[in-house]
Amino acid sequence: MKPNPTAVRRSKRFQVLEDRPVNKDGFVHEWPEQGFVAMSSPNDPSPSIEIQDGRIVELDGKLRKDFDMLDQFIADYTIDVATANEMMNMESVDIARKLVDINVSRSEVLAIVKGLTPAKIVEVLNQLNVVEMMMALQKMRARKKPSNQCHVTNVRDNPVLMAADAAEAALRGFDEQETTVGVVRYAPFNALALLVGSQTVRGGILTQDALEEATELRLAMLGLTTYAETISIYGTESVFKDGDDTPWSKSFLASAYASRGSKMRFTSGTGSEVQMAGAEGKSMLYLEIRCIMMAKGAGVQGLQNGSISCIGIPAAVPSGIRAVLAENLATTMFDLEVASGNDQTFSHSEIRRSAKMLCQMLPGTDFVFSGYSAVPNSDNMFAGSNMDSSDLDDFLIIQRDMMVDGGLRPVEESEVIEVRYQAAKTMQVLFDELGFPAITEEEIDAATYANSSDDMPKRNVMEDLKAAESVLKEGITGLDVALALANRGYHQVAERIFNMLKQRVAGDYLHTSAIIDENNIVRSAVNNENDYTGPGTGYRMSEERWEEIKNIRQAISPSEY
Repeated sequence: MKPNPTAVRRSKRFQVLEDRPVNKDGFVHEWPEQGFVAMSSPNDPSPSIEIQDGRIVELDGKLRKDFDMLDQFIADYTIDVATANEMMNMESVDIARKLVDINVSRSEVLAIVKGLTPAKIVEVLNQLNVVEMMMALQKMRARKKPSNQCHVTNVRDNPVLMAADAAEAALRGFDEQETTVGVVRYAPFNALALLVGSQTVRGGILTQDALEEATELRLAMLGLTTYAETISIYGTESVFKDGDDTPWSKSFLASAYASRGSKMRFTSGTGSEVQMAGAEGKSMLYLEIRCIMMAKGAGVQGLQNGSISCIGIPAAVPSGIRAVLAENLATTMFDLEVASGNDQTFSHSEIRRSAKMLCQMLPGTDFVFSGYSAVPNSDNMFAGSNMDSSDLDDFLIIQRDMMVDGGLRPVEESEVIEVRYQAAKTMQVLFDELGFPAITEEEIDAATYANSSDDMPKRNVMEDLKAAESVLKEGITGLDVALALANRGYHQVAERIFNMLKQRVAGDYLHTSAIIDENNIVRSAVNNENDYTGPGTGYRMSEERWEEIKNIRQAISPSEY
């Protein structure tokens, strides 16, 4: 019987499909005039450059007299005028092939890229498919060993729970930890909780408290945090100025961190200009390349990018997730550390979320996540990560399935319970020594076994806020924290915190892609440079590391049968 086109009957298969989680996501057709285009807008400029007397006077079709402040900054501080004419004359497809070719070294590609304009780099990246970008990323990553970073937050800003969660995250292998606040006045307590909790497990873990920039810098100068990354830059002048900022003011802020021995990187990402209605009709990738080049010109050691909090925008347009991978790759092409943006949830589909993450996990980046949620997303004050604590087993098994190092390690439940208890107990002692509101045994027990802030007794918020504010008013430093713990016999944690302060004096961890290992030794692009040139080169898992990754708790041992 022939179907009646006017009938209301539905295809049962389509009804099933419409109930799939992916169809709760938002998708839009390209709209170049408003910037809803991922990698190639008809309004993107064509690559060009003109140099007179060692000065760039024309950039991507725009004369110097028409430069906006971003053009001027990039022209004056990023592009190598000595090589620009030669590099710009290379065919874009040839540069793209060099990115993928295992017989072309990373250093050769870096030398080419520093002479290219933003439009030329976009043209190069548009030659590559996703697999080719992943091949290139494997070669171009600055540090040989990949790593991972996490979010540790909770909706109550509970410092006891936060310290316990930080300890568990350290045990699981995260080399950097980031927190933020629900209530701004809690910021010093959150910084303390991350510092103490992470160092309870091992030395060398870097921590930050993502806040408005003045407070964040203050905490860093006090030695309560050890790095920063929420220093945002944007790809159009109108959006940049909306934040009352310029590339020069951001550069000054970067130097303020560096002068106090604190690691920092900028933050940017595709879609931010669209979200702020200032894309000027350009593609998301073109605007992001401008951000990357400003980061390079400013002299910072790295960039958190991959759309970050704007991920819903590129994820809604064709080739958008490819553009996210392209911006991660572009960051490495400028010899910068990349904390690749898997830190924001963007899809109801577990398949889609995993597919995006694998683009960074399989080739490896300096930090596969710029914020894996080490807590449930219901407690994540960054609006939820692409993966959270309920996905940890999935992540560990993917590492095992693929024989790939995503930076994490399997742990035993007894280990987790022990380190969570130790972190909470250390916070109790510290609060008592500093005269802060008491942490009860009930709170310690709850934090030891908790999954989320729902499992914690409520604290006296007003008393906590007064004490948290006193940290800044009295200028309590990381050294004060170390001394307070040492006074109470907590010498190992005290020494680890003190060692973090000594790292700031040495300054080695200001090098590109720096992490600090459990022996308090800096591993960066200087002493752990990526040397990938094909099979048998670059980062290869040690036998010890592979045994660790294989040893998930769910695996059955033949000896048991």
